[in-house]
Amino acid sequence: MVHYQSYILSNGLRLIHLPDESPVSYCGFAINAGTRDEASNEFGVAHFVEHMLFKGTQKRNASYILNRMEQVGGELNAYTSKEETFVYSVFMEQHFKRSFDLLAELLFQSIFPENEVEKEVDVILDEINSYKDSPSELIFDEFENLLFQGHALGHNILGDEASLETFTSESGQSFVNRYYTPDNMLFFSMGRIPFKKVIAMAENALGNITLPKAEQKRVAPINRDPFLIKEIKDTHQAHVLLGGYSYGMYELNRMGLFLLNNILGGPGMNSRLNLSLRERNGIVYNVESSITSYTDTGLQTIYFGTDPKNTNRAIQLVTRELNKLCDVKLSTSQLAAAKRQLMGQLGVSSDNKESTFLGMGKSYLHHNRFDSLEEVYKKIECITSEQLLDVANQIFDPKKLSNLTYY
Repeated sequence: MVHYQSYILSNGLRLIHLPDESPVSYCGFAINAGTRDEASNEFGVAHFVEHMLFKGTQKRNASYILNRMEQVGGELNAYTSKEETFVYSVFMEQHFKRSFDLLAELLFQSIFPENEVEKEVDVILDEINSYKDSPSELIFDEFENLLFQGHALGHNILGDEASLETFTSESGQSFVNRYYTPDNMLFFSMGRIPFKKVIAMAENALGNITLPKAEQKRVAPINRDPFLIKEIKDTHQAHVLLGGYSYGMYELNRMGLFLLNNILGGPGMNSRLNLSLRERNGIVYNVESSITSYTDTGLQTIYFGTDPKNTNRAIQLVTRELNKLCDVKLSTSQLAAAKRQLMGQLGVSSDNKESTFLGMGKSYLHHNRFDSLEEVYKKIECITSEQLLDVANQIFDPKKLSNLTYY
């Protein structure tokens, strides 16, 4: 399998390229800045910047930007997370330079026109209100804010009305000036184009950009004691979220946790939680377990929705499965089956080119490497039952978990 190629410009901008024989190509910028990097008076500005990048540059207006890739059947996308911002494009291979030039202009020449600010704030406020209408999504944001109480990691990515309505063109430009610097970002691509051509484009367009280094001042959150909170909501179902702290993205045991989480409540219909709560007892339609790793901490959550009268029973069943995970070591055959399932899932998901492309960007942004599927398989094969038991007691001990319930 052909693996990625990489290069670093003299100003610190990293380039990474994954050769691929598909006629569809991808390229984009990953910036090591997100919600947790906002100042106390900038709640929501990272996501606001992502929106405003498309509203005008020193050379182009919003209409030109939105049509540039659409005119050739391509797509222009972006998203903001707690720690990153991604801006990227998908297109037919012959339009690589068109995409590169547009993205470079958006990242380094956007002007945040004042006449677009109010309109975009209204768009984001509408986005916030749509989340409030969905308790199954809102509960995740509220839980994270409770878990990381008082820390920027707990902030809703979208921000809130009070903060958003203070934003100006200068608000966006200030955030960009602090974090959108060559040393703090990555250009990544995938497709047939020779990497030497990618390097030449980047050197020509971006090699002479010299900016002060990014202001990275991240401070790890302080863990709080487990909490139990019940909120009355006007909903048909009770929505329940249990969870707690997990591993950061540099923790060596993270692969073991990934496997353990898949056994407990991953996407497979044979996950332990799905078998217990849905198949055997029929008290939920959906139950899932997930893990999120940040650079210096993480969280794991277990979510389900159920009829309010079944809430306590469902929590008891979840607790039973967690205790079993912490007390009973997997047999050799169970471990082998769990590894086989996870490797199969990863193999199937690798067929999604866009997912592979974005995963490569995030991995290289934080780890300065991107593991091939074969390399990931080797790591999974090395996991032992003893290691999983240790991970379970560190992360899934019910006594360490918090509970947020909407009734």
